[in-house]
Amino acid sequence: MSEKTTMTIRTRFAPSPSGHLHVGGARTALFCWAFARGRDGRFIVRIEDTDQKRSSDAASLGFLADLKWLGIDWDEGPEFEGCGGGDAGPYFQAQRLDIYDRHMERLLAEGGAYRAFETPEELDAARAAARAAKQPYRYDRAGLRLPPETIASYLAEGRPHVVRFRVPDEESVTVHDHVLGDITVSTDELDDFVIRKADGYPTYHFAVVVDDELMDITHVIRAQEHVNNTPRHILLQRALGFRVPEYAHISVISNPDGSKMSKRDKDRVLRATVTERGIDAPPELDGAPVVDADTWTWWRSSKDHQLDLEAAVRLAAALRVELPEINVDDFRRAGYLPGTLVNYLALLGWSPGGDVEKFDRAFFTQRFDLDRVVKSAAKFDRDKLLAFSLDTIQALTPAEFCTHLRAHCERYHPEFLARLTDAQFELLASSNHERSKTLEDPIRTCRFLVQADDEIEYETSKPVRKAMTGSAPNGFDHLAAVLPVLDAIDAWTVETIEAQIAAYARDHADDKLGKVAQPLRIAVSGGTVSPPIFDTLAMLGKASVLARVRRCLAQRESLFGAAV
Repeated sequence: MSEKTTMTIRTRFAPSPSGHLHVGGARTALFCWAFARGRDGRFIVRIEDTDQKRSSDAASLGFLADLKWLGIDWDEGPEFEGCGGGDAGPYFQAQRLDIYDRHMERLLAEGGAYRAFETPEELDAARAAARAAKQPYRYDRAGLRLPPETIASYLAEGRPHVVRFRVPDEESVTVHDHVLGDITVSTDELDDFVIRKADGYPTYHFAVVVDDELMDITHVIRAQEHVNNTPRHILLQRALGFRVPEYAHISVISNPDGSKMSKRDKDRVLRATVTERGIDAPPELDGAPVVDADTWTWWRSSKDHQLDLEAAVRLAAALRVELPEINVDDFRRAGYLPGTLVNYLALLGWSPGGDVEKFDRAFFTQRFDLDRVVKSAAKFDRDKLLAFSLDTIQALTPAEFCTHLRAHCERYHPEFLARLTDAQFELLASSNHERSKTLEDPIRTCRFLVQADDEIEYETSKPVRKAMTGSAPNGFDHLAAVLPVLDAIDAWTVETIEAQIAAYARDHADDKLGKVAQPLRIAVSGGTVSPPIFDTLAMLGKASVLARVRRCLAQRESLFGAAV
């Protein structure tokens, strides 16, 4: 490396594109990014897609979009929305096979690695024998003992094989870790691990070591689940004559109960709900099964089988349950602003000191240091994140909240923009701002706005029954009486609606507005929760309000019986 490169901090985030970006991966990327940004360094994104069974280009783009949304930009890597490029590419490992092959052949020629031709069945049998003998399994180095002519013969016939790294005997490896301290491992505890698979692709161990060297990575910041890999990587670095970068292994993120925060958490919620309700066939959503019968049978046959994200979301909607947020896109869908999530993730395993909890990205990059990263697992507290979000939302101006809400609807709820005029949408934002903790709250509360008038389902809960039934004049009586009042309103505005209903309440409900407002709320929304009633009626429009009131009156007896 040049002197300039040696002096420049270079960190990397290297996800495997096997799905959506987990918040744990996002936290790792955030720490890598902040460490580089705060030291005038370079942050690199590298896609580790050598596992062809799990990788997809679409997933790679999802990772990049998630990073961009969080405000984590990269200097080198895949080109995406103004980020990326660089001279150390390609930044997809699947496009670097010739590079790995050159270093692999050098290692083979120097005796640091060897070819092994055992079949999967032979290896399985050896493992089974070790279990039967109650001994730990270790590869017996049979490949290392093959004569050169035998190897040449096997290669000539195209026999499948792997390449194994020859772990030195009776040595020790010490990992100097910024978070965990020094960790020393004897090579006698390490097996001769595979560095090239039978399909010709390098394993994670080999590719990451080559890439970190050629991309001049100075600091490897990654999750503690990789700490056991690090002695192997250092051995490879020694054998290849590479530098050993500095390491920092950060804690995993866990649920409040201490369990690992996993993508399987969503599946557990769905399975528990289906089992509890005794559901034995795929439920319907929008008139169609959420999945076909074969997929349903496959999913129910094993806890190891998981539905894809789209199917899981549809099933959750049909079951009317909320899935736990696990991936960055989950939190985006749930209506969190990126700055809020970044602020909270930064505090998972690190703190700036002085009881400071609320800060922006600039503060974080200036203050972040590995010395303040803790070893213990970081517990993800959704209630605390929600409290952070509430503070963020309430600090927005009305115009800012409306802008953010509109962008959220454009991405996830276009039906609101199709249903509401600009003026009505602004009313939706203003009437929900003070009561919202996330951008999704107005959507959840006001879903009735985009439902067809004849699809409103009326609750029959105790609060609804109290508002609608009882001695005359009850809620239904007031609905019937106020209907012509509403029908006579020409200028359908919040002010006019309020004036007319207030006048009706004064003359016919002992000046108690709630006796009229709550039945109206139930009639137009199906329940007892909505934005302020006059805002709600104005957003719906006169035609929908009249249609829903008439429909509610028509269902009077079917809802509560002939006694009302």
